[in-house]
Amino acid sequence: MGGWRNGCEEVVQSKPLFLTIYTIVIIGIVVSSFYVFLAIYSSNTPAAHSSAWLSSSISNENSRVIDHTLNISQSEKAQTVSTPSPEKQNVWPSFVWEVPPSNKKMPPLKTFRLTKELVQQRVKDNVVIVTFGNYAFMDFILTWVKKLTDLEVSNLLVGAMDTKLLEALYWKGVPVFDMGSHMSTVDVGWGSPTFHKMGREKVILVDSILPFGFEVLMCDTDTVWLKNPLPYLARYPEADILTSSDQVIPTVVDDSLEIWQEVSGAYNIGIVHWRPTESAKNLAKQWKEMLQADDKIWDQNVFNELLQRQLGPSVDDDSGLVFAFDGKMKLGILPASIFCSGHTYFVQAMYQQLRLEPYAVHTTFQYGGTEGKRHRLREAKIFLDPPEYYNPPGGFLSFKPSIPKSLLLSGEHNVESHFTLINHQMKQIRTALAIASLLNRTLVMPPLWCRLDRLWYPHPGVLEGSMTRQPFLCPLDHVFEVNVMLKKLPEEYFGPEIDIREYSILDNPSLPPEVKKSWLDVQLCKEGTQDCDGSYNSTVEGVLKFPKNSSEEMFTKVFSSFKDVKVIQLSSVQDAFTGFTNKEREDRFRNRVKQYVGIWCCMPDTTIGHIYYDMYWDEKPGWKPIPPQSSEDDHPPF
Repeated sequence: MGGWRNGCEEVVQSKPLFLTIYTIVIIGIVVSSFYVFLAIYSSNTPAAHSSAWLSSSISNENSRVIDHTLNISQSEKAQTVSTPSPEKQNVWPSFVWEVPPSNKKMPPLKTFRLTKELVQQRVKDNVVIVTFGNYAFMDFILTWVKKLTDLEVSNLLVGAMDTKLLEALYWKGVPVFDMGSHMSTVDVGWGSPTFHKMGREKVILVDSILPFGFEVLMCDTDTVWLKNPLPYLARYPEADILTSSDQVIPTVVDDSLEIWQEVSGAYNIGIVHWRPTESAKNLAKQWKEMLQADDKIWDQNVFNELLQRQLGPSVDDDSGLVFAFDGKMKLGILPASIFCSGHTYFVQAMYQQLRLEPYAVHTTFQYGGTEGKRHRLREAKIFLDPPEYYNPPGGFLSFKPSIPKSLLLSGEHNVESHFTLINHQMKQIRTALAIASLLNRTLVMPPLWCRLDRLWYPHPGVLEGSMTRQPFLCPLDHVFEVNVMLKKLPEEYFGPEIDIREYSILDNPSLPPEVKKSWLDVQLCKEGTQDCDGSYNSTVEGVLKFPKNSSEEMFTKVFSSFKDVKVIQLSSVQDAFTGFTNKEREDRFRNRVKQYVGIWCCMPDTTIGHIYYDMYWDEKPGWKPIPPQSSEDDHPPF
């Protein structure tokens, strides 16, 4: 204190100029000390820590966080806390997948309301990519987000239709907002009243965001991104709207927009890019008003009706854009070869035939509900599953299907040859399901070959003008009821559950090394030949010889020694298993697998055009693939 006092006395005795200088210096020291103290104090407050997980881009390290955070327990959150860094405070981080600190409370629900300021936090180059859903679709949403961040696209937002999803995504570091829908957390099912309500929520969402002045790429959650779409969309800056479609016949063979005059498929609202122009905003407003006035109409039908209210002429000779809606709107139809539907991707493989790189696949044109969509994406190895999915209890059972060349390639591609091919494969799958049930293993379904396409309406086998090649690897839901196969059925009537996996799982990069290394090849052999007794000593370099036409007891005896082996692959299942010893178990197994097959559709020029597949076709002499002859006969062959 003495130093300060002496300094002040000297100032008083000095000239006025020095008095002024000393005064300024002292005030500066006091102010600086105040801000230093404030900064030190603030660094220890929760507010400072809450800004620690904000950034502007995602690193490879962060993009892998999801692989370890599919469960949202507090212990996992504690293990993935990031080091704080002083940045601006937002509701969620700019680093997608950066998990909030475990000691941080979730912000109040009101902070997740959709506002321009909230969306602004995610916008890049004035564009934001948006999807939405309820908790039942969380794995689809995680896949959607992960694929985008793997492509180094982080300007994304997810709308939560229930608070359970909102909280789960928040704790995973996914940018999420509250849609205020208060929707059920379960799967609503296509065509249900709740499904239509979800469609209306999409329209309301578009109508809400466009006035903010941002471009919006609106996507359904069952869309998976395979390539960054933003550079493609930027090629058409004059477009008010760029939409996907259900077009199955290509109008172009390169990556340009579809020729609008040749598009016969509906415009599909699963992928639509909106620019905040007056025409686009007017379309969204009218779309919303029409849906709110009639709760029975389908959102996509109204979208098509409005756009086609005035369609044409072309905007110019080169871009592919067309005037639509009010005569001023500039519309572009995204090429279905690379903004793929479930048909152009999974059935036609159009992008492969045209040597193009697909941007996205939307799981339309499928027949197994939500489970069918998952299975298709899993077959393509583009769905995000937790580690335990790839390492189920009891391990896998796989087999190599046997298909004679004649069944694939000989003769005409017609209903008879199609069913002959399918039935040959179905019989092998039936045997494999029985063995999997006996050994308590998860069956890896084989790739399925079809001669004919499946649709909802009569057709000549494949759609004329499409690029479907015969025969083709068809999705499992073309023949099997995937949703039933994965459904919990009462064991007292249907026997033990038989879990299944997609044919490609053993080649999936996500398969753990311990599963890949734990492998037993089983070669079927004729009983009585050398070493064909299934004994452990007959194994050579991971190969076991096992007699054909073995009983339940033989399977149980031999493979009980290999319970710890992760993958058992049979060289064939033809003539492998003589059947269950216990008749009650046999009956319950039959009850189960009879439910597993669906229909082929549809024959033209018939009152009832669909034909039921029959899991036990070979036990019915003279069985032929014909449609039901009357409404009384129109039921599955249970």
